[in-house]
Amino acid sequence: MDRIRIVGGAKLHGTIPVSGAKNAALPLMIASLLTPETLTLENVPRLSDVRMLKRILGNHGVDITVAGKRLGDREDDGETVKLTAGSIVDTVAPYELVSQMRASFWVVAPLLARMGEAKVSLPGGCAIGTRPVDLLLMALEKLGAEIEIEGGYVLARAPKGLKGGEIDFAKVTVGGTHTALMAAVLAHGTSIIRNAAREPEVGDLARCLVKMGAKISGIDTSVLEVTGVGSLKGAHHRVLPDRIEAGTYAFATAMAGGDVTLTDVQPHLLQSALDRLSDAGATVTTTENSIRVSRNGNGLAAVNIETEAFPGFPTDLQAQFMALMTKAQGTSRITETIFENRFMHVSELARFGAKIRLDGDTAIVEGMPVLKGAPVMATDLRASVSLVIAALAAEGETMINRVYHLDRGFEQLESKLQRCGAEVERIRG
Repeated sequence: MDRIRIVGGAKLHGTIPVSGAKNAALPLMIASLLTPETLTLENVPRLSDVRMLKRILGNHGVDITVAGKRLGDREDDGETVKLTAGSIVDTVAPYELVSQMRASFWVVAPLLARMGEAKVSLPGGCAIGTRPVDLLLMALEKLGAEIEIEGGYVLARAPKGLKGGEIDFAKVTVGGTHTALMAAVLAHGTSIIRNAAREPEVGDLARCLVKMGAKISGIDTSVLEVTGVGSLKGAHHRVLPDRIEAGTYAFATAMAGGDVTLTDVQPHLLQSALDRLSDAGATVTTTENSIRVSRNGNGLAAVNIETEAFPGFPTDLQAQFMALMTKAQGTSRITETIFENRFMHVSELARFGAKIRLDGDTAIVEGMPVLKGAPVMATDLRASVSLVIAALAAEGETMINRVYHLDRGFEQLESKLQRCGAEVERIRG
């Protein structure tokens, strides 16, 4: 099993291009099931989750090709992936595939909308909480689906097609909003989705669906109106930049010190996190498509955060910000409101000498002047990269084990950091 070795202490200087967003690419790929024509996606990140979803979609009959490099393509651009679901050969998503990636459960919506039926394994638990699918199934039922759960599978049927309906989510749910959108675009009549997630990745899916012929209004708001159409066509769409990756490298620069410019980004999608980073003492300047972060000599200040749905502070940056606060001057309070059990990185950060105690859904972090490198173990995707951030500023060597979690969400992590002067290497095995 691969490990990553980091020797801390080097300041970061240079430029890091930000990859396409995994959280946008996955639902966009799943949307290819809605049309028999080709959906071409640019800037798809090269990640293990993307590779797994290609396998899952191939199981349903989607023909997938990856275009080669063309003249003028940038070295750090993601893949151009062409997905053609000319005919759906199987409406079953088996446990052995769905259990490996939770987002794959979302295939239930396009399969049901296009084929009138779907049998999809329940995804089961998750390292960062149960994340139940009840809101997703409620959305399908509001659109006329008949839902049964049998033997660990969701059996969804709509033999005469889905019908427009009103969906009121009791709480904001990204997965539920993705599901409702993909089901409603082919339903008969008009659907209203209230308390919809406003995350940029939801808007990216909606804009792609519009390119495919869907009729959606209210994009980027909490109320979406969808008028169903008889069929969707192919389209060409570029995956938006990964705001979580951008925030991660911004925090890493503030932690290690130095001066790094992040390119191919949309800073306004990350404003809450950038504001807190400025509060902590880093200098942050932005253009339309870049973020420059620097910290040279000044210490870090303790800052309190509370995770919220967009446009609030993202839960997917909570672990990274906690790592940053372990060296801040003073005490910070980090409150997690989105997922339960998302503090598993606390015990691993403590191995660096960090002082953190938990009080319910809040972590209280007492900043320390020095962290020491240590052997640590990744527990989930975002927790694993928080260990990278701590290691960059720790004295001595850190060995991060179980880095397959990192490969799920960060493209070329080692090379991007190496190019900015970090002493980072992957040890195969």
